[in-house]
Amino acid sequence: MPETGPQTGPARPAAPTFRPARRRLLWQGIALGLGAVALPLALWWAVAMVVTQMRHVLFPTPYATLLRLAELVEGKPLNDVTIYRHVGDSIRRWALGFGLATVLGIGLGLLLGWSRWLQRLSMPTVTVIQLIPGLAWIPVAILLFGVCERATVFMIAVTAFAPIVINTTAGVRSVDEVFVRAARMMGANDRTLFARILFPGSLPHLLSGLRVGFANGWRVLVAGEMIVGTGTGLGYSIIQARWTLDYPGAFVCIAIICAFGLLVERGIMLPLERRTVERWGLARSG
Repeated sequence: MPETGPQTGPARPAAPTFRPARRRLLWQGIALGLGAVALPLALWWAVAMVVTQMRHVLFPTPYATLLRLAELVEGKPLNDVTIYRHVGDSIRRWALGFGLATVLGIGLGLLLGWSRWLQRLSMPTVTVIQLIPGLAWIPVAILLFGVCERATVFMIAVTAFAPIVINTTAGVRSVDEVFVRAARMMGANDRTLFARILFPGSLPHLLSGLRVGFANGWRVLVAGEMIVGTGTGLGYSIIQARWTLDYPGAFVCIAIICAFGLLVERGIMLPLERRTVERWGLARSG
């Protein structure tokens, strides 16, 4: 009988393993993330120690701020109301102002991008508005609305409005003329041209304008609440700390401002911009 070799079963797939390079990149990413958090905390702590020793003033440390945050989260009042009320009122004012700026800014930006003569007529005014610092609108807001919540909403809207208009206009103007002519040759009307060509083509610039407008509006919100505040809000609570000497509470408000800004910028705006660009096939190659 012919000899046969040993019977072998089907080859088993190799167990997945992390490559050394991928593992090294993973640990580098973790180390950089921890370092990005530890570095500002260490600097904050060092500044608190130096100021306390040199000026004999209790500068809130990260630990003291964390303890104050825990008290406020449990419901202890900050300037007679809860921290939830302050945060909610600030976000509501920002949402009203930013929403108004978004609707008006995108609409006007599309019109200016569509019409050259309207762009030449109106863009100098928009550019001037862009150059005016947010705090400079305080006397205008007080004269128009008085010391009330509407003054803060107005400041947010007018500060966020200009970058949205400018970037949306630039986005429409950046659309390749070949696409516009091709759509016209295929019988596209103005509505179809806007919906299928101009608006998708302007999205990268438009979203950049929204990011800049958000940052401008969020900053001026805090300043507006400090000057024309009406009893609630993060900015109002910060400025009131000089009278109540609740500086840990003021630092809690500053931390919340930073956290919300990072959440919207990194958690919403940036992913939305990336996904939208990929959705419309506008991502850079290479």
